[in-house]
Amino acid sequence: MPSPEIQIAVVRLPHGNDLPLPAYATAGASGMDVVSAEALTLQPGARKAVATGFSIAIPVGYEVQVRPRSGLALKNGVTCLNTPGTIDSDYRGEVKIILANLSHEPFVIARGDRIAQLVPAPVQRAVLIETDTLDETDRGTGGFGSTGR
Repeated sequence: MPSPEIQIAVVRLPHGNDLPLPAYATAGASGMDVVSAEALTLQPGARKAVATGFSIAIPVGYEVQVRPRSGLALKNGVTCLNTPGTIDSDYRGEVKIILANLSHEPFVIARGDRIAQLVPAPVQRAVLIETDTLDETDRGTGGFGSTGR
């Protein structure tokens, strides 16, 4: 059963007035495509917080995750750092997308190009309880790569 829709208030900033707001490309899409509000060339190995031209007010109890676009990553080696990035419910500044060019070629981003996806998600907060010991498991303290290849 699909989860109910949440409402997220959005304010277009002056430099984003003519751009489309984030939107789902298909009925089954999980993420809303977001476009760049600036034109730039991302050099190989470079990273930049790219403007989107809007701010949002996420309801308490939710976050918006920023995720890479798979085609951009596969075809061009351009991805989002800090993935998934989190936009907290109390943030009111401009949404910016941290892009990195992992390829060996400069990558040109035009104003209006789709650069990432936004996925709203519920947040479960935790209470940490300090203790002297933890329960035992088969894995124990085995870390990275300890469960196989």
